[in-house]
Formats: sequence, C-alpha cells, structure tokens
Amino acid sequence: MSAQIDAPPRAPGSVAALRARFRDGKAALVGHFRTARPTTTAARQLLKALARHVDATLADLWAHAGMPPGAALVAVGGYGRGELFPYSDVDVLVLLPADAAGGDALRASVEGFITACWDIGLEIGSSVRTLDECLEEAQRDVTVQTALLEARLICGARKLFNGLRDATMQAVDAPAFLRAKTLEMQQRHVKYEVTPYSLEPNCKESPGGLRDLQVVIWVARAAGLGRTWGELAAKGLVTPFEASQLARHEGTLKLIRARLHVVAGRREDRLVFDLQTAVAESFGYHPTKGQRSSEVLMHRYYWAAKAVAQLNQILMLNIEERINGSEAAPGRPISERFLDRAGMLEVASDDLYQQHPDAILETFLVFAQEPGIQGLSSRTLRALYNSRGVMDGRFRRDPKNRALFMQILRQPTGLTHAFRLLNSTSVLGRYLWVFRRIVGRMQHDLFHVYTVDQHILMVLRNVRRFFIPEHAHEYPFCSRLAAHWDHPELLYIAALFHDVAKGRGGDHSELGALEVRRFCRDHGLSRPDTQLVEFLVRHHLTMSRIAQKEDLSDSEVIASFARLVGNERQLIGLYLLTVADIRGTGPRVWNAWKGKLLEDLFRLTLRALGGSHPNIDAEIEARMHEARQILALHTALPGTEEPLWRTLEVSYFARHEAADIAWHARSLWRHIETREPVVRARPSSVGDGLQVLVYSPDRPDLFARICGYFDGAGFSILDAKIHTTRAGFALDTFQVVSTRLADTSPAAYRDLIALVENQAAAALASDGPLPQPSQGRVSRRVRSFPVVPRVTLAPDERAQRWLLTVSASDRSGLLYAIARVLARHHINLQLAKITTLGERVEDTFLVDGPALQQPRTQLRIESELLDAVAAPA
Repeated sequence: MSAQIDAPPRAPGSVAALRARFRDGKAALVGHFRTARPTTTAARQLLKALARHVDATLADLWAHAGMPPGAALVAVGGYGRGELFPYSDVDVLVLLPADAAGGDALRASVEGFITACWDIGLEIGSSVRTLDECLEEAQRDVTVQTALLEARLICGARKLFNGLRDATMQAVDAPAFLRAKTLEMQQRHVKYEVTPYSLEPNCKESPGGLRDLQVVIWVARAAGLGRTWGELAAKGLVTPFEASQLARHEGTLKLIRARLHVVAGRREDRLVFDLQTAVAESFGYHPTKGQRSSEVLMHRYYWAAKAVAQLNQILMLNIEERINGSEAAPGRPISERFLDRAGMLEVASDDLYQQHPDAILETFLVFAQEPGIQGLSSRTLRALYNSRGVMDGRFRRDPKNRALFMQILRQPTGLTHAFRLLNSTSVLGRYLWVFRRIVGRMQHDLFHVYTVDQHILMVLRNVRRFFIPEHAHEYPFCSRLAAHWDHPELLYIAALFHDVAKGRGGDHSELGALEVRRFCRDHGLSRPDTQLVEFLVRHHLTMSRIAQKEDLSDSEVIASFARLVGNERQLIGLYLLTVADIRGTGPRVWNAWKGKLLEDLFRLTLRALGGSHPNIDAEIEARMHEARQILALHTALPGTEEPLWRTLEVSYFARHEAADIAWHARSLWRHIETREPVVRARPSSVGDGLQVLVYSPDRPDLFARICGYFDGAGFSILDAKIHTTRAGFALDTFQVVSTRLADTSPAAYRDLIALVENQAAAALASDGPLPQPSQGRVSRRVRSFPVVPRVTLAPDERAQRWLLTVSASDRSGLLYAIARVLARHHINLQLAKITTLGERVEDTFLVDGPALQQPRTQLRIESELLDAVAAPA
C-alpha cells in the first residue's frame, strides 16, 4: 500500500503548478485511504505520506521564495512528529540566524513564502524567530516549549536547526515541565467532563484521547527518558505488554480520527452525533437488531479511550516518580500487602495479585478505609492492569472476594471514589461480569447524557450523598429520609443494578431485577433485603412515571401506587432511588417542579400506607380553612373568597393547594363576572419560573391561544391545571420557565410579570384566527437520534374521559401545535401533564368532547396530532 500512496515526484515550477500538484497529490492519498480497508496500518501510512507530501511542497515553496541559505524551515507541533491528519493545521517555524541581514528583502522573502503556502491551500500556522527568540518564548510559554521538543528539519540550514534542538533540550527543566503539563492536562480533562465516555468525545483532546498519549511522550522526552514506546520500555517505564497495548490503542484512535476527518471533509476532531453513523459506515459497520452502527463504533472508541486513560495515569505517575526520585522513598506499611507511599496506595510486591487474587478487591477496601490515601500508585495501577487475566469465573465465585465486595459497599466513607477507581481500572466489570457489558454503552434516548456505566456511577454517587451530612443542603428531604435508613448498601446495590440490563432488548427493569436477585443470593443477603432490592430495580421508573404523568389529586391513583409499594420502607427506598436516578441522567433533566411532584406523590402515598383512607370532603374543608387563614394574613376582608368559590367544582379544590386557592381568590374577587381575560403572574414557589393564572370566558380555542402566547414569548410550560367554573369561565394555572429569567433579581421578576400579564391578556382577547405554530428547530442530537412520534388515545378507568399521551422530540411550538388540533375538534382539556425528559417530551392530557365518541373522528384526531408533532424536515 505504501507504494501506492507515496507523494508524487517533486519538480520545480510556478505557484500555480505547485498548487495543482499539492491538491492532486493530497486528493490521491486521501482517496486511496477512503477506499482502503480501515486498518491502523492504513492510517499510519496515510499520516506519514501526507507529512512527506507537505514536506516536499514546502521545500519547493521555500526554494521558490528565494529564502536565504542560513535560514531553516522547521516543522513543529504535531506536524513535527512526521504525521499529518487529512485536515490538521501545518505548524512551521521559519528559523533565522542571529545575524540575519537583508532588511526589506528578507521580510519580503518570508512574507512571499507564507503567502504562497496559503495560496496553494496549505493552512499553516507560522512563526518567524531567531534561535534566541525561540528560547526566550519557550521560557515564557510551555506550549511553545512543547512544540519545539518535537521540532523536525524540513529544509535549510541543518547546523542552525541542530543548535535549536540542543539548546531546547538543555533549557528544559524536567520537574517544572512535568508540573506544567500535568496541570494543563487536568485543566483539559475538566473542559471535557473528566471522562472518556462523553457521548460526543473529542478523540484528540478528551480524557483517553490522543493528547493523553502525547503528554506522556512529551514529559518523557523532556526528562531524557525516551521518545517512543519502545524507548520507554527499554528504560523500564513500561513493560513490553504495556508498550504493545499503547501502540495498539494509539493506532485505533488515529484510525478513528483520520476517518473522521475524511468523512467530515474538514478538520473535525469531535465524534459528534451528526457524523458518528457516517464514520461507522466508513468502517463497514452495519446496524443490527440490538445495536446501531454508531454504537459499534463508539464502543470500540470507548474501550480504546479507557485503556489510554489507564495507561496515561500509570505512566504519568511513573515518570513523576522517576523525575522526582520518589520511587525510592520509604513507604509507611499499612499491612503485609500494602503501604502508603507519599499518599498513594502501593502494593508490597509486583506479583501480589498473581499470588493472592483476593488482594485485588482488598486494594479498594483499604483505599476506602485509609483516610490519608489519595489514589493508587503507578506500581499498584500497573499490577492491576497486568492482573486482569486473574479475574476469571473462579475469582468471581470466591466467597472471600464476595465478602470483600460487600465490605466495600458497607464502608462509611470513600465509597464513591472507590467505585470510580474500580471502574476506571476495569476491576468492576471483571468482578461484576454483567456490568462489563454496559461499559461504554451509549444511550440514544435524548434523556441520558452519559454512557450507561457512567450514569450508574453517577446515581450511586447521588444516593451516597443522601447519607453525607455535608451534602444535606442539596437534597434536604432525601437527607432526612436517609438519616433513618439502616442499611445504605441495599440502596447502593439497587443503584448499581437499576440500568445494568440496558441494551439487551426486552424490559431492562425486569432483566435487571433478575440480575440483582442473583447477586443478592450469591452475596448472602437475607430474603427480605433481597426482595427490597429486587423491588427497587424492577420499579425504578414507576414513581417518576406516575408523578409526572398521572393526576395526583385522584385518590385511586394514590391507592393503586400504595398497593404496589406495599410498605413505608419500599416507598422510601424507591423515592430515594428515583431522585438519584433522575439527577444522574443529565444536568437539564431535573428541575424543582419534578422534585415537587415526586415529593407530593411520596407524602400522599405515605398517608395512604398509614391506613388513612382519603376523605375528600374533609381534605377539601381543610384546604378551604387554610386558604381563608392565608387570605386573612393578606388583610383580605372576610368573605372575599365566596363569590369565586360558589362557582367552583369539588375537583378544583382537590387539584389545588391552599396557597394557590388563596392566591386565586385574592386575584379574582373583583373580576368574577368580567368578560375580559384576566392574567396574573407571580414567581413560582417551586424553583425558578413563573406561576401564571388565566381567568377568561371559556371557548374551544382558549388553551391553544394560551399556548400560542407562551410559545411566541419564549416560555416553556412545565405544568398546566385546567378548570372550568359553573359560570362557564376557564380558571387555568400554568408553571412556566423562560431563558429571560437568567436574571432572578426582584426587579427582573417584576418587569417580566408586568409584561406577561399585559401581553397574555391582550393575546387572549383576540378573536382572529390562530397563528401558525412556529416550526422550531430541533437540536443536532434530535436530528441524529430522532424519536418516533407516538400518540395514544384511550378512555380512562371510569370511561368518562379520555387519556391522550403524546411522545415526540422536543422543540419550540410543540405544545401549541397539539393545542391547535384539540381546539379544531372542540375537545375540552381537563388536565395537562407536561413532561420534558432531556430533549424528548412525554405529555399527558385528560380530555373529553363529543368528537371522541366517534371512532372515525378519533382516528382523524390521532393522525393530525402525529402530523403536528412530527419533527420539521
């Protein structure tokens, strides 16, 4: 293959001829790679051939520009390594001698050379310096120093270049360089979410990407320890096996990055959703019944990135010890097997895990128990990396290891960090074989923003924080419940297994329940504890679904859920796991309104479990009494509420809390018979946003007009409570949020409230035709992983009203589009539950109307709704 992709022979000529030769030569190299088998060898040959092709072109341009004989053209940065990706920048240094003369003529030659580079299509990053200027700049900027470490002569004065290379190595302060590159790497990792498992990783910059391998070579080169994996192996910094693994995974990442450049047709180092499928297909991957082609590609990427992250950590610690001389420092013995070396946990012997496999899990138990330990030493990490073959079926069945794993779960401190280490060192997936299957598995539900294993560890962290007093301010109610929970490890086990069966096909909750039952049996849990954990895994989605989709004012909904949970212990465990699960899916999924719905469901169910059968009359009387007290506190005259309350049905009082009932009465007592729409707003009592009250003579298109206003004004509706009075007035309450509320100062709220009250009232007073809904743009993620729209219309349990459920990709204007269809068919809305799960919506409406009694009309309504919620082309 190498003969086929070698650069065309050099020949001097005009800039136009050079441009054509450069363009054609590069196109030939890339075209051959595009059609060749996607192997690491093919990628390596392409990168070297592209670098040689650019070398030849630059040398011709250098000669064409008439550069002085004492100057040198030097490749630096990534190009200096003699490798070039299809659309990477070409970084060069024009190195001038200290006594360079020529004035305007020299300047004109340099400018002509750089201009010619751009003219022929070479996107170069160039600098022009003398040797002394290079060294001065390198002392000020570690990035420049790094680029010079990889300097390579293209053409020109070799003696000048050799002087630069030697002076650069002499000027490097290895400890300072190591510190600077380590801090730079840590900062970069934070920028890219401190995980190799980002759903759209940057295969160059993300943790576990190519940059992590380059950092190792840079610091090793600065310390004079080697320039290649083979040289590092010769110096004892890596084993021959590790060197082969490094070369293998580096080849995989280079292959993926090169394919990504070719598919994108530009410099693109992020495996964005838009490109993942195309890159996967360029590898020859095809979708199967259980996996998308992009999932196969990403699984391969994640395994390589995880290995790179592990090896990077081992080598950086190793090099640090070598540079600082700490590898010979005495350690504090912890036990016969482990010692503390400068705050790092170290094995007493390199073959510890081969001789005593149970010491593998003991490592993480000691890590959690020893307060002064900050991490694992390079020696320990290397021993773990090289002992993966020991962790076989016998290892997993060993009673000693099962007892150690349970001890780790029961530790009062260090649990979250221990499990992150267990996963990052691949021990967790080898001990829990079922967990290994979901490492690096993507979730294409527009809901989760982490891979399955990272989501599970995030949920475990969230549950753990319920039991830590320092985090009580984050989840006050959860922390109060957790304080009385006697066996936290049961919740940790449920967190570990709740999504462990993702990606197998079938109901992952049911499959996960079977897996966790097997785990509990193997690890000696009692029957009651096993039943509890199995219940939590099987029903970990149930509480969220009921809270967000069903009418919590319906006593039968609460009674049915209470029968399902059975007892207070299972209710508490399910509530804690549900909150931790939602919080662990992504930063945009949780909000205070969802928290309130869950807490309301918890409290209502707890009351039902206590044997308190709902007495709707007593409940309503209590709410009315509390509302009167609130009105009195606001200096309302006695009887202020009566004109409004006489027009309201029992269902109104069942669905609204006392504070809302009092606010409605206080806002509307002067407007009971008004014919003009009344709109009142106030800051939401639940998180950011507004609570908006709409009171208006009812009409079929009223809900659509309300939604239309909110859509046009940039508000998202979180919840809607719809009520029609006996006098024929709509009394609706909405929870809305808006990007306008970034400023949460009282003045900003006052201004926004005044704006909403005036504009919404004017919009509702209009008699014109309903405007067309905005065709809101969908996100890149929605375009890449669209949700198939689903609409279901079924009678409720009493066959009096209908339950309409809509599932679709989220976009602005979606709710308004639904509302227009309902208005067109004169369908009355009783209740709306608006649920946004990341970038997917699952909305539930309780509706009635004569049109719903006719099967043919039902079909037409469902068809129109599907058209309305379909994502725009």
